[in-house]
Amino acid sequence: MPQRTMGEIIRDQRPLVLGPEATVAEACAAMHARRVGAVLVGDAERRLLGIFTGRDAVRLLAEGLDAKATRLDAVMTRKPTTLGPKATAMEALQLLNDCGFRHLPIVDGGRIAGIVSRYDFRAREYGRLDDASGFMEILR
Repeated sequence: MPQRTMGEIIRDQRPLVLGPEATVAEACAAMHARRVGAVLVGDAERRLLGIFTGRDAVRLLAEGLDAKATRLDAVMTRKPTTLGPKATAMEALQLLNDCGFRHLPIVDGGRIAGIVSRYDFRAREYGRLDDASGFMEILR
């Protein structure tokens, strides 16, 4: 069975994208409304500038920052790791697993194409990851 590509997974997706001037409060409200755990931060041409996640929101609140006054460009993760639309599900899962990410932006030609999270993958793909991880452990 051929592996799915990121392009297939995000085909009908409309990722949540906000500008760097949006506030953390606006981002959190948008994430809540869309029921997603991350917002991509992009410029007017949809070039990826960063990512802001629920984990970032928790950190911001723990540090005592004001969500209504703090802009995304002050607290986002800049230049996040990305994959292109031709990358396979296995490549994405390995990257998510190895780096401890929950969300991975998909960029095509320098522009935001979508985002995948751990929930976008099928049990069969996780099984392949487990098989590959187990094999790598044997080699160590």
